[in-house]
Amino acid sequence: MDWFAPVDAYCERTGPDYWSEPINALTNLAFLLAAVLIWRRLQGPGMAMGRLMAGVLFVIGIGSWLFHTHANPLTSLMDVVPIVAFILLYVFAATRDYFGARPWVAAVVTAGFIPYAALTVPLFQQVPGLGSSASYAPVPLLIGVYALLLRRRLPQVARGLATGAGLLIVSLTFRTLDQASCAVLPIGTHFMWHILNAIMLAWMIEVWRRHRLG
Repeated sequence: MDWFAPVDAYCERTGPDYWSEPINALTNLAFLLAAVLIWRRLQGPGMAMGRLMAGVLFVIGIGSWLFHTHANPLTSLMDVVPIVAFILLYVFAATRDYFGARPWVAAVVTAGFIPYAALTVPLFQQVPGLGSSASYAPVPLLIGVYALLLRRRLPQVARGLATGAGLLIVSLTFRTLDQASCAVLPIGTHFMWHILNAIMLAWMIEVWRRHRLG
């Protein structure tokens, strides 16, 4: 594989130039801003996991910036890996703190996300028009399952998770519509994925923070 081969994956990109996706690039500032704002709310004891998630949220913005300015397989990896890291961290934190599971149990459940994704992504790939967003589609489903399981035990957390799942579904919708919207909107809709996803990820950390504060 040529790790530096140019990639043209989004409507806004018209060539290999650094600023070929200016809006997609600049809206990654939403991740950085969201990370800084939520970090400031994660002060005091017991917030280490939240600060770690906020740090990964910041890295998500950097990785996505690199991909939308230097679009190639290497920066694509830099874009995806921090997102996967955030998902795994949140699954661990949610299992440990919302369900009261021991750390080793939470670790096993977190590891189970890999086969879960391996089983569900191919199913979502069969959905017409979903395209590459199929790789992310199992996430709102999983959040919804957690919300359903917690609806009686922790109703406020369940509502917060359901809100997060809803935000992610809307965000994924904009991501999915990007290529189809090119003829009507030359800049595409991918930039809304950045903005809404930044809000959603910060909100998920906030749900966890409120629960920890009890």
